[in-house]
Amino acid sequence: MLNLETLKGNRALVNKIDWEMTQEKAIEMYLEWGTGWIRGNDFVSYPDQESVYFVLYDWEAPAQVTLIRRTAEGAEEIAKVQVPKALADELVEEDGYKAGVGVHSLNLTMKRYVCDLLSGPPLDYIH
Repeated sequence: MLNLETLKGNRALVNKIDWEMTQEKAIEMYLEWGTGWIRGNDFVSYPDQESVYFVLYDWEAPAQVTLIRRTAEGAEEIAKVQVPKALADELVEEDGYKAGVGVHSLNLTMKRYVCDLLSGPPLDYIH
């Protein structure tokens, strides 16, 4: 499992992060029981296709986001990055789910925070 410093040093991996990918979209794309008919052209089109994206598990303490690599074979957690509890709480509240039981896609505030930590693309890229 990579930490923040190791992840920052792996520019090839950082550049693969899909800031628009959500847990729901990844399931639709990579798992056969996804909702299929609503995904349009978003589906796995070749065997080695992968998505790399962040989620927040709201039951973890300290608050952290987890970098996931998902393929048709499954999902692998590859890094954890600690984030401020206040940002995590805001994300969970914005999602509208009961805290402590959910997997959340990153909201704009969290994307920008993590992107800044990684010294990633310009902040105006993240939306």
